[in-house]
Amino acid sequence: MKKLSFAIVGAAALALAACGGQGDDALGDNIEDNYDAAADNLEAMADNTANSAEAAALENQADALEAEGDRKEEAIDEADVNAAAVNAM
Repeated sequence: MKKLSFAIVGAAALALAACGGQGDDALGDNIEDNYDAAADNLEAMADNTANSAEAAALENQADALEAEGDRKEEAIDEADVNAAAVNAM
């Protein structure tokens, strides 16, 4: 799980570094998609385990990843709006 989170954060950091102020909506969507893909992997692992407690824990982790992806996407979108307001003055 730590390696997966590290990979997601690394990909997001690279995307942010490459972003020159254009395409913030696409950046937010990409980050959300990465979190959703990681959540899908956890859900698949949950479907393939015979241990119901482990399956429930994996599902909870998947839900947390999806929520985090949504939160980060929203934060990027809001930062774009705030940046536009500052630049307009």
